[in-house]
Amino acid sequence: MSSESLTWLNQNTLIGFTDKRGTAWHYRASRQGDEPNHYLGPIPVDDVKRRLFHWEPVEGTIETTYLTDDGVTRLNDPTRKAIIRPDTGRILGVFKQGFRIHEYKRWLVDHIETLLDDNLSIGSAGLLKGGAVAWVQVEVPDTCTTPEGIAFRPFLSAATSLDGSLSSTYQTGAQLIVCDNTLSAALASNNAKRVKVKHSRRSLDHVVDVRDALGIVHQTADGFAAEVKRLCRIEVSRSNWGRFLDRHVPVPDKRGASRTIAENKRHTLNHLWNHDQRVSPWQGTVFGVVQAVNTFTHHEQTVRGAARAERNMHRMITGGVDELDLATLHTLEKVLDRPLLSKAT
Repeated sequence: MSSESLTWLNQNTLIGFTDKRGTAWHYRASRQGDEPNHYLGPIPVDDVKRRLFHWEPVEGTIETTYLTDDGVTRLNDPTRKAIIRPDTGRILGVFKQGFRIHEYKRWLVDHIETLLDDNLSIGSAGLLKGGAVAWVQVEVPDTCTTPEGIAFRPFLSAATSLDGSLSSTYQTGAQLIVCDNTLSAALASNNAKRVKVKHSRRSLDHVVDVRDALGIVHQTADGFAAEVKRLCRIEVSRSNWGRFLDRHVPVPDKRGASRTIAENKRHTLNHLWNHDQRVSPWQGTVFGVVQAVNTFTHHEQTVRGAARAERNMHRMITGGVDELDLATLHTLEKVLDRPLLSKAT
């Protein structure tokens, strides 16, 4: 990750409950700016508005110029508009006139503020891509720990964009303390709770859907813990782990870059499985396999074209975490020759 990305994360993201989960992986005291971005407890709503969402996006016209024999000609496109961050002058996106801005304070704070009480608070919030993408994450104050020794924090994230890359999305999940991974709250049940609202003329018609969705965060902990218990009870032998790797990361016969990449990935996964405390305590179980692939993807896999934090956050709020974990279970089904993608044991 570049120096610029580290500085951005330290000054444009807020991390709460560090007394429960420690500092974020990107924390650098020297890059904190005027105020630290870590909070021992919950993040105050006013701080989210003041530090991150103190600006409102504005719309601008689309104009261009070109040279002709008669000189400079100026054109205006009335069918399109630009979305601008006024405090930096950055153009965040260009859209047709039908695009509707989902203001961060309204869609990410006001829609969840009624949730916040002694049992739910803001655990993280931030801006990415120069302010074009933003999120707010609501968490329970206490870390949950399953009998299998898995400490996690259930959450509901609210995210949206001003560059068209993301609908306003409300998504449940679970964050593991041991590795700072995000896992699907549904895991094998394939029933993750997610609501998306497009940036269209009828956006406001869907506000009631969002409010209904926000009532589900308290249900996430019990559902996640039940899936963890079930998957920890299903054994994966050493030979089954090898067969899983053969399907998940097949090694090409021909020598070359592709074979080297595959061999390196298998080596890293084997290390996680056998020696890494983020995975090895659950070695020999289905949950351990899910954790190995998820940890590799979050922390070890090569990242191109985006900062790792941006990619991980985007995966979380778009449902990519569900797709990742469910794909792992689907592959493992074939190895074990038994169903894993249902609640049946």
